[in-house]
Amino acid sequence: MKPPVVTDIMQRSLPAERVSTVVEEYLEFHDATVETRRARSGTMVNHFYDLVTDFYEFGWGESFHFAPMFKGEAFAASIARHEHWLAAQLGLTRGMTVLDLGCGVGGPMRAIARFLGATIVGVNNNDYQIDRGTKQNAAAGLADRCSFRKADFMQLPFADASFDAVYAIEATCHAPDKRKLFTEVARVLKPGTHFAGYEWCTTDVYRPDDPEHRAIKKGIEKGNALPDLASTGDVLEALRAAGLEVLDSRDIAPDADPDTPWYLPLSGRFSLDGFKHTALGRASTHALVRVLEALRIAPKGSTATSAFLQDAATALVRGGQSGIFTPMFYFHARKPD
Repeated sequence: MKPPVVTDIMQRSLPAERVSTVVEEYLEFHDATVETRRARSGTMVNHFYDLVTDFYEFGWGESFHFAPMFKGEAFAASIARHEHWLAAQLGLTRGMTVLDLGCGVGGPMRAIARFLGATIVGVNNNDYQIDRGTKQNAAAGLADRCSFRKADFMQLPFADASFDAVYAIEATCHAPDKRKLFTEVARVLKPGTHFAGYEWCTTDVYRPDDPEHRAIKKGIEKGNALPDLASTGDVLEALRAAGLEVLDSRDIAPDADPDTPWYLPLSGRFSLDGFKHTALGRASTHALVRVLEALRIAPKGSTATSAFLQDAATALVRGGQSGIFTPMFYFHARKPD
């Protein structure tokens, strides 16, 4: 299935007359309190992905996450390796039934199903992403092993002890209550099985009394539909409060080569395979979207969406450079027997 091109952006996920209104409503969430964002997180996150999914696929690919990079490694290779590594930590094999929390358009589930042969069910609450991903599963010949279930992951529509493993890749950052979410994960896991993931977190370097740190944190939240960016300690506390045994946890961002940090694709050097998501590539896309909107080829609101994504990328790079933020706090937990 072909990824979107610039002229497709915002043309398929929403009716043209709705785009501007949805942008305004989304941005209003981030003028509200944390409590309001938590209370209405489902609407906020759905608005966000209605607006940005085509931008993400155009600029990033089918897997909406970062990865530690190594010198000389292609961007797509780093993304696949990051997914495969997580699956290997869980010991996924053919015959296992696995839950992917907040699966996007299903890039990771397809990569993992090909690599290890597991059957994967992706939970997603966004109709447009489910439609995109279902077609991509079929095009990849993986419809028998990869599927979607429309649901709010805060209330999983599965029986107790349904899954052999659960994973989440940079998705549970959207949860308004991590303890409640992880309790649901524990419920649907079979006894003795495992849950692992990558979480967006503030690090121990973050200082809430530092205005610059607070501004970076706010920028990341606003640009990525987060109710409130958690600390690494918050995540571990929520896992344990949900009755899960934490086997391993660490920020794996420092595992990469220091010359190729995780945020390099957003800020860094020109490369043919990743030009669209570099700073220059994003600026070029933004300029073209502005022209298309002015010509009424792209709907009103497309430029505003591109603009807040530009701001989000800037905040993410600043978060990485300052060391106060990581998108890959790795955790691995087990449901007791």
